[in-house]
This record gives sequence, structure tokens and C-alpha cells, in this order.
Amino acid sequence: MFPNVEVRHLHAVIALGEELHFTKAALRLNLTQSALSRQITEIEKQLRFRLFTRDNRRVVRVELTDAGQVFVAEARSSLLHMERAFHLARTAHDGADSVLTIGHSHEADQSWVSGLLAVRLPLYPKLAIRLISQFSIELVRSVLAGELNLALVTAPPEDPQITAAPFALTPLYAALPETHAAAQKEQIELQDLAKDEWILFARRVHPVVHDVIIDAARRAGITPKHAHDTITSQEAIHLVSEHVGVAILTKPAAFGFRTEGIVVRPFSDASLCFQTCVVMRADDESRFANEFARSFLRRYADQRRPPKPIELSLSSRFVSMKKANPAI
Repeated sequence: MFPNVEVRHLHAVIALGEELHFTKAALRLNLTQSALSRQITEIEKQLRFRLFTRDNRRVVRVELTDAGQVFVAEARSSLLHMERAFHLARTAHDGADSVLTIGHSHEADQSWVSGLLAVRLPLYPKLAIRLISQFSIELVRSVLAGELNLALVTAPPEDPQITAAPFALTPLYAALPETHAAAQKEQIELQDLAKDEWILFARRVHPVVHDVIIDAARRAGITPKHAHDTITSQEAIHLVSEHVGVAILTKPAAFGFRTEGIVVRPFSDASLCFQTCVVMRADDESRFANEFARSFLRRYADQRRPPKPIELSLSSRFVSMKKANPAI
């Protein structure tokens, strides 16, 4: 018989699965640690198998079991489908003709989000936009699963199942104490941080960016003192303010939280700069999704990039539409 798992249990498992720390997960859910522990125990009892392994020496920290990793991934998808079902039904009730579900990362530049909301399509006057924030790698998975129509992704992985149209350059910056030896430099190199402990986005947040940083360090002959993984830029900036290391962040994240006593400096290494792209499924035949993507990209093509390369990056549906109607 299928266990009677409640939505609150799914939220509890997802939060603990991402934080791997009872105290942090409880704070995120606005629960006491004991209440969260009770919910995890309840769902494991219902499922009749363990989702987490506990470290008896450090009881607040946990690790996902193999079953737990599968469950967390599917639980995220289930909640996303539930939210999407509710939103689509509400939108239909309110009279919207079409709904676009668009994803973006936690540290996305807010001007990009504003750009999404500003797009207007004459053929779809009642188009409704549904925005969802996820980790970078989750955005690509959600696009491939059809849970998102498109997403804004920095440094998307190469995958023949997606098309990625670049619209913005996203360089990396270092956030460091103003007393740091490199704080007075206009641009810095990774070598300037060789003696520091590094604060990076966890690999599951930004796998491509994370790997590029580590590879660049190795090319420079640096063995990173990689002591801290973070999920949010706010957490990273706070750790810098506590003088436990220097943070390497994307530009939107680096400038999103300015704190007294901390300076932000760009890297001189061109390899530490990434394309942020509109990502869609390569086989997406949705006319309004492609039109929306084109309209969004055009806003940035006029300002920063020639339009031809961007247009050629879109799906086959868009290319055929362009040939049929040169005015598009």
C-alpha cells in the first residue's frame, strides 16, 4: 500500500536533503529542530527505509542514502508539478490564454527577471508568466523534463537536447576584506588568493562554474584551500565579513549584498567569465515560447550582442518561423 506522505514531509525531506544539517534546514523551514527531526522520523517510518544516515558524533549533520537521493529528486519534481497545476488552474480561471513557466537561478540579476516580466507578445495579450527559482543544474533538468518552458542559466552544460542562446556575459568576482593585500588592485588573479581559504558555491548549485574555478586554480599551480561551500551569496558574503575566507561569486551575486569592510574585485583571467543563456528544449515546438524567447533576447541583442548568432541558437521551430516570415 502506498504510504500517506504529506506535503509537509516532502518539504522537510527536500530542505534537509539540500542543507544536510538539521539546524540549517529547520531555520529554513521556520521549524524547531525537534519538529523537523520528528517529521523526518515519521516519513522514514511510513516508507520503511532510511532517507538519511546520521553521524553519531555530530548529530545535526546527515548524509543522504541512495534511496534518499532518489526520493529528494522526485519530491522536488512532485512539488513543482503540484505548484504548476495550481498555477495553471488559477490562470485558466482568471482568463489567461497561455502560461509560460520560466526558471532562473537564486543569484540571477534582477534586471533579467524584470526583462522577462516586461516582454509583451501582441499575439498573446493574456500571456501569464510563472517564475520559479532553482539551482542551475536543476533548471536544465526541469527544462528537459518539460516542467519549465525556458530558463535563464549561467554556464549551462553542453547537451544536444537543449538549445542555449547567450544574452549576457557573467564574469566572476572576488569578495574580500578591505584589509586584504589584493583589495587595492583594480583586477586580481587567483594567485592573489592562493593563501586564503576559498568560499565557493557548492558544486550542486553551480557545477560548471565550480569546476572551472578549480581547474583554473590547478593551471595556476594553486591547491585551493577550499574550506566552505555555500548555497546563497548572502551566506558567502557573511562568511567573508567574519574573516574566514574570500568568496568567489558571479557578478549579480557579488554586487547583490554589499557589506561594510568588504570590497569586490573582478578577475583578470578571461576564463573566469561565463555566458548566461536562455535555455529551451531543442525539440520545443511551442510557438509562443519561441516568440517569447526571441523577444527577450532582442532586448539584449540591441544593447550588447549582434542579433544573428543569438537567433541561430534558438530552436528549429524559431528558425523555420524566421525563414517563413523575414519580418520576425
